Amino acid sequence: MVNTKKRIKAAASVYAVQSKEEVTTSIRNLGDIQRELIRLETEMNDKIADITNSYSSTIELLRLKSNQLQAGIQIWCEANRDELTNNGKVKSANLVTGEVQWRNRPPSCTIRGVESVIESLKQLNLTRFIRTKEEINKEAILNEPNAVIHVPGITIKKDVEDFAIVPFEQEIV
Repeated sequence: MVNTKKRIKAAASVYAVQSKEEVTTSIRNLGDIQRELIRLETEMNDKIADITNSYSSTIELLRLKSNQLQAGIQIWCEANRDELTNNGKVKSANLVTGEVQWRNRPPSCTIRGVESVIESLKQLNLTRFIRTKEEINKEAILNEPNAVIHVPGITIKKDVEDFAIVPFEQEIV
């Protein structure tokens, strides 16, 4: 079987001008259309700005109320955490209309003054925490946090906890 090259054909033109006068008229029409598009886009953007302004105060008020409710819920839940989590045996509590959750973030490592930290790790013979491209291996530090506890510039964050409120939603079918 012989492979033949596929030719890419140009799409057939729907409109083709036939004279210099038609080109001039078509250019004028194109300019009119482009200006009308700009006018419509501007009008649309003005309406969007008006709509945004008309809802912004209500949205801001609702956000404020939402933040206040979340803070109040969290304060009560923190005060009653032992009861809600069965003395820490579970990390969430179902409260009929929704659920509250306590979740620990994974440990993270931040480095300030990378060059000086690299030098400190080299002096302390902790080169296993330095990658060959001369960057600090944060994963290795997180695996052995006690080995670098006295190295200036390294801070290990752990046991950071997030609080989440998840309302249950009903769908009308």
